Amino acid sequence: MKCVIDELAAYKKQLWLIVLTVFGTTMASLGLPSLLSVLIDEAIPNKDPKQVIHIGGLMVVIVVIGLVCGLATSYFSAIVSMGVGMRLRSKVFAKVQYLSQTEIDHFSASSLITRTNNDISQVQNFLNQCLRIAVQAPIMAVCGVALALHYSPSLSKVLVISIPILTIVLLCIAKIAIPLSEKIQTKIDRINLVMREKLTGVRVIRAFGTIPFESKKFDDINSDYRKSNMKLQRTTNSLMPFIYVIISLTMAIILMMAVGQDVNMGMDYTLGEVMAIIQYIMQIMLAVVMLNMVFIMLPRASTAASRAKEVLDTESMIENPAQPKHSTGKKGYLTFKDVSFTYPGASVPAISHLSFEAKPGETTAIIGGTGMGKSTIVNLIPRLYDVTEGQVLIDDVDVRDYDLEELRRKIGFCPQKAVLFSGTIDSNIAFGDENANEDRIEEAAAIAQSTDFILKKEEGFESPISQGGTNVSGGQRQRLAIARAIVRKPEVYVFDDSFSALDFKTDKALRAALAKETNEATVVIVAQRISTIQEADRIIVVDEGNIVGIGTHDELLKSCAVYKEIAESQMAKEDAA
Repeated sequence: MKCVIDELAAYKKQLWLIVLTVFGTTMASLGLPSLLSVLIDEAIPNKDPKQVIHIGGLMVVIVVIGLVCGLATSYFSAIVSMGVGMRLRSKVFAKVQYLSQTEIDHFSASSLITRTNNDISQVQNFLNQCLRIAVQAPIMAVCGVALALHYSPSLSKVLVISIPILTIVLLCIAKIAIPLSEKIQTKIDRINLVMREKLTGVRVIRAFGTIPFESKKFDDINSDYRKSNMKLQRTTNSLMPFIYVIISLTMAIILMMAVGQDVNMGMDYTLGEVMAIIQYIMQIMLAVVMLNMVFIMLPRASTAASRAKEVLDTESMIENPAQPKHSTGKKGYLTFKDVSFTYPGASVPAISHLSFEAKPGETTAIIGGTGMGKSTIVNLIPRLYDVTEGQVLIDDVDVRDYDLEELRRKIGFCPQKAVLFSGTIDSNIAFGDENANEDRIEEAAAIAQSTDFILKKEEGFESPISQGGTNVSGGQRQRLAIARAIVRKPEVYVFDDSFSALDFKTDKALRAALAKETNEATVVIVAQRISTIQEADRIIVVDEGNIVGIGTHDELLKSCAVYKEIAESQMAKEDAA
């Protein structure tokens, strides 16, 4: 809960106001029994209308004060709890933005969503209740005991039995509820994971006709969650009957003791005092129940807070340097120096001892079989991962020495999976450069061969894009992702198999337009198709993480068996020759 306590420090003023208003509410609750005692014992028997009106008026004033203080407590508690939740949620989101892919894979996307939403909501709800109870219950318990003893020490002795019994019941229920609370959080993770998979892969599920299977899989997980939740609810709900029984028995014992003393020793206290004692004892027991309820709620909130803190305390493998360096005049020079990279937990390097240079005005292509390390190479350029050995340099500066924002401003990155965001076509292209004007956005779209299909839409560039770009085709999604990279006019363009969904005609037209746009920038293309890269200035052939050939298309056909095999598999032998 340390992260929650740290955030509470920003709300000192509101916390003091909560203490004051809770104190007012508690004093109002404790003052009413005393006034009721005077009303029953003095005002009503004496048939004094003025005294009745006076005491009744005081009771109304106290009730109003208690109501105002209660409303104020709820208001300030909401401000603090929602504020802490908002700050925690923002910090978790900001932290996730800078986690490397390794840390994201470690937590899983579904778990990060649960931690950001559900877990922090648990903390909010706990704070909202705790801020009132944590102050009110101790004051009510201590003052209630003092006042009950003041009216009748003998009748108050029943608390010595009833409060321990109530506490034992609460502790037994808490012992069952605490482990269940912790399990429920992990079960919510599983539900979110399955739900996310189903929504992402809904087309595949429908295409393969596995809807019944997937529905049963979700139902099993949902049923498991329901059983745990029902067990928790049954356990916590059983608390109230026990409370009612214990409070009722306590009141009955007090009345029996009062009647017994009246019969045997004469009444040494009045009916009003008995009523006041009963109310004070009920308030004391209510305070004990309130405090124990906090302890029952605490484990789940604590688990939720620790899960959020785990994200906040995670140190990203990709860190900003303490003293970042800047390029010294060069623009767009990319160098790999004896670079090796091994994924965390892997025993074999994904790439080994790669060395090559790429210069402005040149296109460097990377080709190879599936799983041979092509995407790994380009992911090292914007520091999505850090090299295990060697150096990746841009403008003679190691990418690890750049400020991350400065480094990534130099790069126009188009990932293997073209991801679009909910919004419009315009906003998705402008995502590459928030300062881009409409002319630049339209120019980037034209270079990416997107203008035709955009203008066919009723709203043109203002046409909506659904989450993930599911309302456009794969080829259109790729072209918009390419336009997003083009719009920022970077020094280094990185296209990770970004032309795979394009037909040959569009591919050729796009590359021709792109060549004019990037004549002063460095272009790195990962591709599967020979036709996409055969005009590149330099083609790097990768096989099992090693460079097995570097040269032009014609040179590699003569010198590199792997490249020749790829070429022959894609085109007729005479064309390859």
